[in-house]
Amino acid sequence: MPAQIKQLNLCFGAPMTASTRRTVLSLYTRVFRIARTWQAQSGVTSETETERKYIIQEARTLFRQNQQLTDQESIKRCIEECEARIEIGLHYRNPYPRATYLPPLGLATQKGRKLRTQQRLRKQAKPIYLESQDET
Repeated sequence: MPAQIKQLNLCFGAPMTASTRRTVLSLYTRVFRIARTWQAQSGVTSETETERKYIIQEARTLFRQNQQLTDQESIKRCIEECEARIEIGLHYRNPYPRATYLPPLGLATQKGRKLRTQQRLRKQAKPIYLESQDET
């Protein structure tokens, strides 16, 4: 794990404050501690292992994906997303992100109408814990 933490030191660019760095490192280690002690809700050993691997892989992917961030506001949003996903996962005993649903009237357009309003509604409906997920 020390090599991972050394790599994480470089993750968020030069303007990272000591407080932010400490927060990011504590979140990173917290995710790995949770993965180490994770138990699937069903209690099946194979599901537990699958979910543990998912937690570790998802954390590594997202931390690496965001390693070039230098804007403090973007870093803050990523920290909030990480905290939200941790709390939701622990509360529901499910490591996977919760599904989002389209807002009302968000499916089809009438003839000749633009999708701008629906695109805005979809963007507003996206919760903080899914900011890093690609839109499908």
